[in-house]
Amino acid sequence: MLFNYVAVDNTNNKREGTVEAVNVDVAITAIQKRGYTVVSIDPVEEKGLAALGKIELNLFNSVSNKDIVILSRQISTLFQAHVSPLRIFRLLSAEIENPRLRTAMNEIVEDLQGGSTISKAMSSHPDIFSSFYINMVRSGEESGSLEKSFAYLADYLDRSYEVVSKARNALIYPAFVIFIFIAVMSLMLTMVIPKIAQILIDSGQELPIYTKIVIGISDFMINYIGIILILVSLGGLAFWRFIQTDVGKRTFDEFVLSIPYIGDLQKKLLLTRICDNLSTMLERGVSMVQALEVTADVVDNMVYKEILEDALFEVKSGRSFGDTIAEYPEIPGVLTQMAKVGEESGSLAEILSTLANFYRREVNNAVDTLIGLIEPLMIICLGLGVGVLLVSVLMPIYNLTNAF
Repeated sequence: MLFNYVAVDNTNNKREGTVEAVNVDVAITAIQKRGYTVVSIDPVEEKGLAALGKIELNLFNSVSNKDIVILSRQISTLFQAHVSPLRIFRLLSAEIENPRLRTAMNEIVEDLQGGSTISKAMSSHPDIFSSFYINMVRSGEESGSLEKSFAYLADYLDRSYEVVSKARNALIYPAFVIFIFIAVMSLMLTMVIPKIAQILIDSGQELPIYTKIVIGISDFMINYIGIILILVSLGGLAFWRFIQTDVGKRTFDEFVLSIPYIGDLQKKLLLTRICDNLSTMLERGVSMVQALEVTADVVDNMVYKEILEDALFEVKSGRSFGDTIAEYPEIPGVLTQMAKVGEESGSLAEILSTLANFYRREVNNAVDTLIGLIEPLMIICLGLGVGVLLVSVLMPIYNLTNAF
């Protein structure tokens, strides 16, 4: 939802603009984060084509991880060239093609002109810059090494993007093949099989049991196709609503982790992200407590999120990180042992970085193996499906021609 606001800054200068938020309270909070005092705020009514355009903007102009990687790399390069922060963001905001990111950058420029820090300005856009990203920028501001922080961020996001995109791309091919297979089988069962089935029934011959099953499935799909589509749509909507809840998301995350091979791949992806997050923040001087808070916030799995939150509580109570995570079967023994060694030797960041590289290689190997297994398995499954369908139809036709 879009809001028009009138506010004053720390020097009592009048500021006007728009802010996007889910409700007025969130909008006020976002404005206050920029260091402004809200005088008035009103929702912008969007109707007809304007509202449709807003929906299209959110759908088709989302900010991808790749956009943030490129942006971070550019910011780091300009900092190394000793360009001032305000000029950096002003230059980049004019060059960015993504409308949503360009709007955010323009607002960041406005905040910087008002005296805000970079991390504070970025925190007004949590849908684009994660809490991990903002905390890394804040640590760079405190240590006076922003160029290194943005370089770390670019490297980290690049690694994360490479691993996740490779795992995602490995699943695109089987998903596409399965979709085509279901579409072709549905067309055959609803358009081809009924015509052939009528000929076989009219012939009066005794049909094999597998042919009767295929004809029964075909009749069911033809007579109840509307109900099937409605039930599938309602089921999909109910499932989507369910996984939006904490209980539903945790149940779904547990189910994914329990799937053979896929679950193991997901665990390695999560461990890669956790180790990489923690090592990157610890290397930049962020405390373990703050690193755990941020990592728990950005990890995209409720099971591991709860583990990190429990570890955070125990670390605050004085326990070591390695002893805490050793209690959870989801955490491999090698990680807990290495973490203990790192804490004892004072090199936890380096050890976590080594583990992140190890799990990254494991993910790459698992994806390569998965790709190698998927192709023959898909060929076998497709061959069996089409073969059963053809045999159930062709065998009665063959018997019918022999009868003459």
